[in-house]
Amino acid sequence: MADAADPVAELVRGLGPEPMAAVFLFVSPAAPFDGVVASAQAALAPARVIACTTAGEISSEGYGEDTIVAVGLPATLFAVDTMLVDLDRIEQQELIGELIRTRSALAREAPLWPHEFAFLIVDGLSLKEDELTAALAPGLGPLPMFGGSSGDGTRFETTRIALDGQSHDNAAVLTVVRTACPVRVFSLDHLRPTKRRMVVTRADPARRIVHGINGEPAAREYARILGKDPEKLSPTTFAAHPVVVRIGATHHVRSIQSVTDAGELVFFSAIDEGLVLNLADAEPMTDHLDAGLTALGMEHGRAGPAFTPPDSILACDCMLRRLEASEKQMGRAISEILRRHNVVGFSTYGEQLGAMHVNQTMTGVAIFAPPADDGDDDSDAGSGPVPSRRR
Repeated sequence: MADAADPVAELVRGLGPEPMAAVFLFVSPAAPFDGVVASAQAALAPARVIACTTAGEISSEGYGEDTIVAVGLPATLFAVDTMLVDLDRIEQQELIGELIRTRSALAREAPLWPHEFAFLIVDGLSLKEDELTAALAPGLGPLPMFGGSSGDGTRFETTRIALDGQSHDNAAVLTVVRTACPVRVFSLDHLRPTKRRMVVTRADPARRIVHGINGEPAAREYARILGKDPEKLSPTTFAAHPVVVRIGATHHVRSIQSVTDAGELVFFSAIDEGLVLNLADAEPMTDHLDAGLTALGMEHGRAGPAFTPPDSILACDCMLRRLEASEKQMGRAISEILRRHNVVGFSTYGEQLGAMHVNQTMTGVAIFAPPADDGDDDSDAGSGPVPSRRR
């Protein structure tokens, strides 16, 4: 658990002796974050150590609380570089240039490893995810990117990000990865738009606050459409009754974070006046998640001789999905599905996929075993190419 006397020592033992190119730490807000990341960097150097606080953890056993999860990328199969972004100073041209240089350097470092992806961790209380993903998008090219926003349980008070043992406020870390392992970046959500619509008529986009819906106070009108008491709106209500916005041919979730004392709705992602929102209904999450994770191996297998399940899946899972699973008493079933599909990661305040910041989804990367002639002969030892450990 996060309050153990020396959780880092146990994590390091669990990762094993193989040198790591990078280690990701998903740290419960109950843990002493600064001490954990400093100790981990000292123990794991020269590996890059990237860390954040969570709204819950996903370990090899499924959903976890008050734990620390470590995920390692072995140096025999992965090459990485990182970009630290100051969210008070998002300069698009600088970011694009740095991202292109980073990708080029990794291609020179590992020219025989053809697969790549990028993993973005962002301060979940910064309100800058939309701006950051849009700024990075032109520099990505064919590089698939996913990510998650750091969390603070259900408190929404303080979230933390760290790189190489140093904590940073209002920051993001982009990890660019090149690997011998085939990979597939994905996004899953079990929500489908209904015909019940509402229009944002008054909003503060900079703070992601909606004051009015359909010309009425936002929380009261949202509750009326649901047939609920506006005084009893809660995170579980928002998880069970999300809203979506149509962008192009696709609907994207715009999840509600909270309701203010003034009856305003605070959102997890970009919102603006004039947006038309549709209420969404949920498919059974257990069936949808199991089918979606299984399909990753099926789709990968089309290019090869047979169905090939991923060895490991690194995932960012919205905290509202966890709340929904708890409310509907599906937590154990979801944990079993995550365990069976080798999913590790953390619960987030929002997710990123390419140029989009989204909500109430699971984004991630499925990592498959490398071809037999790639990497060291010992690379398949243990649980697969990506070892993980919970403490």
